[in-house]
Amino acid sequence: MAPLDGIAMPSPSSPLLPDERLAAGAARLATRYTGRFAPETVLGLLADSYARLAEHARIRTHLVVLAERLTAERLDALAHTQGLTDGPARVLFVCSQNAGRSQMAAALLAHRAGKRVTVSSAGTHPADEVEPHIGQALTEAGVDLADAYPKPLTEEVVQAADIVITMGCGDACPVVSGRRYLDWPVADPDGAPIAVVRGIRDAIDARITELLTQLAP
Repeated sequence: MAPLDGIAMPSPSSPLLPDERLAAGAARLATRYTGRFAPETVLGLLADSYARLAEHARIRTHLVVLAERLTAERLDALAHTQGLTDGPARVLFVCSQNAGRSQMAAALLAHRAGKRVTVSSAGTHPADEVEPHIGQALTEAGVDLADAYPKPLTEEVVQAADIVITMGCGDACPVVSGRRYLDWPVADPDGAPIAVVRGIRDAIDARITELLTQLAP
């Protein structure tokens, strides 16, 4: 596993926004986090989130919307680590591309745990989109993955996690002291037929069942 030093934290002083359409999102986020974070911090994270997503994106149609969503997740995590908010246990799933295993595990845990757990997922080398068969296999199980997208691994979400579950990211997975680490060595669904993906889904779901018995009510 890799040290956390490999995950860059942007400076609170932000460069100019790389897309003028981000200005509206910056204003919304600044209002939402008034009293917790300065507008400059929000702006810096938003510009950084956009740049990280754009680095791997082939289709940029929704980048502005996704950057705002990613920034909100990072700000929520940052608020948690700084003691500005209370909440349930936080579980982070990490795989290489955040397009298969970690997305499936996060969706299954969020579906079954509800408000008992705050769930997130990320990739050390995020793909451009979630594998189509992942959404199909989850829909068959009654789990919605419509709004999911591959996200880069950032310092805030790692620091905020109580449990970090790695799923095939190998030596690139981050290590933060004081966190509980689990590794779930399930098969990679990338390019696999739907029948195989269903089997991987069920294997992950069995691990989710075990994890839920270990989490506080």
